[in-house]
Amino acid sequence: MGQKLIGKVAVITGASAGIGKACAEAFAAEGAKLVLVARRKTRLDEMVKAIRDAGGQAVAIEGDVREEQTAIDAFTAARDSFGQVDILINNAGVGNYKNLVDTSSDEYDEMMDSNVKSTFLFARHLVPSMIAQQSGTVIMISSMAGIYGFAGEAVYCATKFAQVGFAQALDKELRPHGIKVGVICPGGVKTEFAIGKGRTEDGVAASLMLEPEDVAAATLLACTQSNNSRIIEIQMRTMAETLT
Repeated sequence: MGQKLIGKVAVITGASAGIGKACAEAFAAEGAKLVLVARRKTRLDEMVKAIRDAGGQAVAIEGDVREEQTAIDAFTAARDSFGQVDILINNAGVGNYKNLVDTSSDEYDEMMDSNVKSTFLFARHLVPSMIAQQSGTVIMISSMAGIYGFAGEAVYCATKFAQVGFAQALDKELRPHGIKVGVICPGGVKTEFAIGKGRTEDGVAASLMLEPEDVAAATLLACTQSNNSRIIEIQMRTMAETLT
């Protein structure tokens, strides 16, 4: 086990698969105590067991990140189990790749609530404790779709641009309290994300996209800076990206 996050408590949303799971594994390997949040209880329980079996500490919160109570429950679990919150990784999110005219208002709401509202809710309920202790790190897992617009992804891009703007504003608002805020913007990643909603399992498997561990490594980097430095934004693309 590494030492970079010994004594730190991290809350990770969307922790049952993909980037969130990779972040949980990377942070646990560096000694962080974890509060893992997701809807799939069986997967969360398996992760908690694996982390504890390896000598780490973790608790699971089953819940929908779109619901305010889930954020409250995550903070309560961190406080009651570990006494503090040092790191928040706002990772949970959904995608649905469709042209504007084919996107329903329900699909709009799902993406906005899952990607943007959840980011707000968890920051809103965990940041006050960071302000009280005058330290902490908040990271949003956004996307290159939060930097550039892509055809067939207008609503998804809107949610990811919102996360980038949210992070930029919070960086200025929270830095006087000793809190670092940053955003990670990867390109496509080999996960379950958007399977059946614009992506296919075979297409993802055959792709040369980033691995979840690539994004987890960048997230860990952003959370292990020296006290006098912070990472504001990391943009990531696969080395297999074409040059045209």
